[in-house]
Amino acid sequence: MDDVTRIPVPGDRPYDVLVGRGLLDALPGLVDGAVRAAVLYAPPLKERATAVADALSAAGIRPLPIEVPDAEAGKSIDVAARCWDELGAAGFTRTDVVLGIGGGAVTDLAGFVAASWLRGVRWVPVSTSLLGMVDAAVGGKTGVNTTAGKNLVGAFHPPAGVLCDLDVLDTLPGDDLVAGLAEVAKCGFIADPVILDLIEGDPAAAADPRSAVLRELVERAIRVKADVVGNDLRESGLREILNYGHTLAHAIEKNEHYAWKHGHAVAVGLIYAGELSRLSGRLDDATAARHREVLTLLGLPVSYAPAAWPDLLAAMRVDKKARADTLRFVVLDGLARPGILTGPSEQTLAEAYRAVSA
Repeated sequence: MDDVTRIPVPGDRPYDVLVGRGLLDALPGLVDGAVRAAVLYAPPLKERATAVADALSAAGIRPLPIEVPDAEAGKSIDVAARCWDELGAAGFTRTDVVLGIGGGAVTDLAGFVAASWLRGVRWVPVSTSLLGMVDAAVGGKTGVNTTAGKNLVGAFHPPAGVLCDLDVLDTLPGDDLVAGLAEVAKCGFIADPVILDLIEGDPAAAADPRSAVLRELVERAIRVKADVVGNDLRESGLREILNYGHTLAHAIEKNEHYAWKHGHAVAVGLIYAGELSRLSGRLDDATAARHREVLTLLGLPVSYAPAAWPDLLAAMRVDKKARADTLRFVVLDGLARPGILTGPSEQTLAEAYRAVSA
């Protein structure tokens, strides 16, 4: 194994996020005592899943490979039910473990399958995307999508550990790597401005999987999330700040039938959140403008269709942060000073969107 960074996630059920290269040898140590390990993976990651299964077998743990549909198509109750059937047929017990090999969609599914089986068995996300490493894999939020929206069915179920093997980023398509940087930039705006400085200082290095800059960005983003979720597992307060930019982003994803990359939707959502913060008198013009500047440097989308606004507004009304008929948004009161905006006027909402759709 390469030099490994261990980032602790505190809480009632603490665990470590391992960041480095060549980390598969560390996997058995995260699932000590397991007899069987379900290995959930999508078809494009069959080779990686096989390597994981081999590492488990070498440690005396019997792998159970379960192929699931790729990306958001795998995040459904029907797919979860098929996985439960496979666990039942294999005789899975409470000491066994579920692994999710892939990006955020597969790890969300794996965590939900684990949270539901026998009312909760251990699970480990083995992230194969930048987005998965800095967002979905850390924090214990698991879930599936429904026709009503994204991630509306799920459970809070912290993993036994998280494996972020940077080797997989070397072969990740460039567009996917850049998409993941939207979540990294979000962490810069809500908590760690050094992230923004690093991106602005060398945007090419920020998108280079072999660079020291990208590794630092990954570790900084994970530390932001680890600090937040360690103090608020169940999103009762502080954790809401991680949804900065996500209210509009999730509406865009629904409007696109989940064909847009999550990071692309988040990038547009960040522009909207920054503008909403500014129009509400809570954020200075320069910091609001910095959203567009940083995301443009990374080559991320910063606009969306003007005509989509009525559908997006309707979708936002069923967002998890809404209370009854009142919309709530994470906004900024300054750089790295997140807060909540409750019940903005229809006029303010529409005006903020004009900045996105221009």
